[in-house]
Amino acid sequence: MLRLEHIRQQFADKILYEDLNLQVNDQEHVGLIGQNGAGKSTLIKIITGELLPDEGRVEISKNSQLGYLDQYVHIEEQLTIYEFLKTAFQLELDKEAAIEKLYARYGAELDERLLDKAGKLQTELDQSDFYQLDTLIEEMVSGLGIKALGLDTLVRNLSGGQRSKVILAKLLLEKPDILVLDEPTNHLDDQHIRWLIDFLQNFEGTFLVISHDQNFLNAITTHIADIEFGKLTKYTGNLKKALKQKEANKESYLKQYAAQKKYIEKTESYIRKYKAGSRSTMAKSREKQLAKIDRLTPPSEAAKPQFQFPYHEIVCTLAITTDRLVIGYDQPLLKPINLTIRYGEKIAIRGFNGIGKSTLLKTLLGEIPAISGSFSFPAHTRINYFEQELQWRSPLETPLQYLGKLYPKASNKELRRHLSQAGLISQLAQESLKRLSGGEQTKVKLAQMTMAPANFLILDEPTNHIDQETKESLQKSLADYPGTVLVVSHEQNFYEPFVERIIEIEG
Repeated sequence: MLRLEHIRQQFADKILYEDLNLQVNDQEHVGLIGQNGAGKSTLIKIITGELLPDEGRVEISKNSQLGYLDQYVHIEEQLTIYEFLKTAFQLELDKEAAIEKLYARYGAELDERLLDKAGKLQTELDQSDFYQLDTLIEEMVSGLGIKALGLDTLVRNLSGGQRSKVILAKLLLEKPDILVLDEPTNHLDDQHIRWLIDFLQNFEGTFLVISHDQNFLNAITTHIADIEFGKLTKYTGNLKKALKQKEANKESYLKQYAAQKKYIEKTESYIRKYKAGSRSTMAKSREKQLAKIDRLTPPSEAAKPQFQFPYHEIVCTLAITTDRLVIGYDQPLLKPINLTIRYGEKIAIRGFNGIGKSTLLKTLLGEIPAISGSFSFPAHTRINYFEQELQWRSPLETPLQYLGKLYPKASNKELRRHLSQAGLISQLAQESLKRLSGGEQTKVKLAQMTMAPANFLILDEPTNHIDQETKESLQKSLADYPGTVLVVSHEQNFYEPFVERIIEIEG
């Protein structure tokens, strides 16, 4: 269904792939994995034709329709959610309109050939899902939690997360032969992720999906494609099986790399020593041999993240209290909230997407005014906040410039150290923010948090784009943090090991 041959891609000095190859066969369900910055999203852009590779080619099976979850696709803003989802059946809608025109022409011309054409189109419609259109839309909006938004809601009034869900719903309704999904669970809660798992397990076509949610990948994949060391390795089986095989392969690769490096260094030393002497013929011979060697790519130099959130001392019993707090914009999103969090507690907030979790956090931070009621923090509370949206005031700035503006007294060395501890190598510290992957941008925001002393950490979906290694490091840092932690996350595996209490804001 899909073949990538000898793909090479480089941005400035950063080589993403040397010689990347991949074949995806009919009905294979492939998970694409790799560390942040390995080039997963770039590969998706190459597959969808948004980006041309420096070398190599992409081949898609003839007459196959490829559907891509593009979070930034242009949508007619005046459409309602229902009208937008109905466009998933545009081909069938066009056939229905053509049939009506043919019958109208027949009434005027009485040409039997027009009836034949209309009959053929009608047969095609009867054999499609067209007459189940409303039922299919109903199942989709219920499964992905879109129904609660109201199908008469205009697309322009949706938040970024709600819009992403509606785009996903349309793509799934289209049932393309090859489905390409980049982080489809980012704006879904547990219940709707379970529905999507069931949908993808029963999907009859082929798909390629990027996700950092290990449970999700484990449940839906038949194969794993892993990008590492600039190359791609395809494994048969789900994520658990693939990681086991990968670990064995990695050990073998590192041994081969170390042996080759030792051989190259020894040979180069011999050439330098004897090139001009009595053994020059032998030295030149070895130089030719060395030039023919297929050199192995060095192991990734990505630093292992180690987060340390600085703590500002405070003496208190309660971290926050709310009194009949009503949150929302024009209308209340929830019933009045009475909430008490003890100082030092670690809490997860859970609830379906769009119910108001982020709105609650922004109200507590003073970014959105409360509709009514009140909340209070003790004196000397210092909050450190992670916002889930990856939006930058100056996207052309580098991470160093961005942090430098926030902390003008910090030295260049200190800024680099914080970025390095967040898992960003020095080369990436000088790339523009917009050129970084979603995971690398998240690391910049986490590095920013490690520079601000606080006693209350508030994190809104911090794991959306980060790889497993970064996730585990963040998990440990939050568990060790002496202050209060409030986290919104759809990843139960991430927050359950360190939280003491889960607050449901449903019903």
